[in-house]
Amino acid sequence: MKALLIVPALVLAAALGVLTASCGSDGDATPAGPVPSVADEETVTGATTVEVPPSTTTSPEGEAVADPGVVTYQVWWANTDGLFVTYRTQEKTLRVGTAAIEAVLEGPEDFEQDYGLTTSVPEGTQLLGLVIEDGIARVDLTSEFESGGGSASMQTRLAQIVYTITQFPTVKGVLFSLDGEPIDVLGGEGVVIDHPLTRRDYVDLLPPILVTGPTFEQPVSSPVVIRGSANVFEANVTVKVLDADENVIAETFTTATCGTGCRGTYRVSVPFELDGEQDGWIVVHDDD
Repeated sequence: MKALLIVPALVLAAALGVLTASCGSDGDATPAGPVPSVADEETVTGATTVEVPPSTTTSPEGEAVADPGVVTYQVWWANTDGLFVTYRTQEKTLRVGTAAIEAVLEGPEDFEQDYGLTTSVPEGTQLLGLVIEDGIARVDLTSEFESGGGSASMQTRLAQIVYTITQFPTVKGVLFSLDGEPIDVLGGEGVVIDHPLTRRDYVDLLPPILVTGPTFEQPVSSPVVIRGSANVFEANVTVKVLDADENVIAETFTTATCGTGCRGTYRVSVPFELDGEQDGWIVVHDDD
């Protein structure tokens, strides 16, 4: 099993950090708390919190520094292996939760589609409201959200919204409404959603190995920090850095915080050497 992504090599990388964010409905904004960092990751039998890379700019000295004027957040898609996460960066807003959900509704960008990312959210679905209270996000969508697709599509579109909004620590569960009316069952397939939905409800949709960073086309330099989550035999994963010709220029292994039946997180720093800037690959795989 492999998880692949392309990153230009030997360009200044962003430093890890924590962003603050908040979200709310079109009315009063409700604080959502900080976007989770690596310190928030936990090993559970369900899903794990995913680190959000910081928004940065480059100083005159060429160093990456935090950009206080923008916010970066997760947006969850699907591919042939299951769920996959990418990121959006925009001007800082008090309604970042709304922005994150609206990004899902807009669908993956062209370059993300080129990497095989898709969405199960029906075209035309709009966000009518988002209210966060007592740890529960109440998401009101238009009725297009339940149109088309079978039960697998229904589960995936729910998971995309749930994973996207539960990136914020103050959101513990999600309830859905359509056209202003709370619903307990979604679509003709009869998918029951009569309780606050969490990431644990959709952990089976995650691939055995998920790479959460670096993300597609992110510039990196040596050493590159590679992170994600995995549920593989004995929690062992091998990490390789390949140059543009797919030659292995660095290789190491690490152990996730859980494995063989449970999902854990991994994070490893990998040094590499190249003579000049070029495209490259990061490959994360298990013993097979």
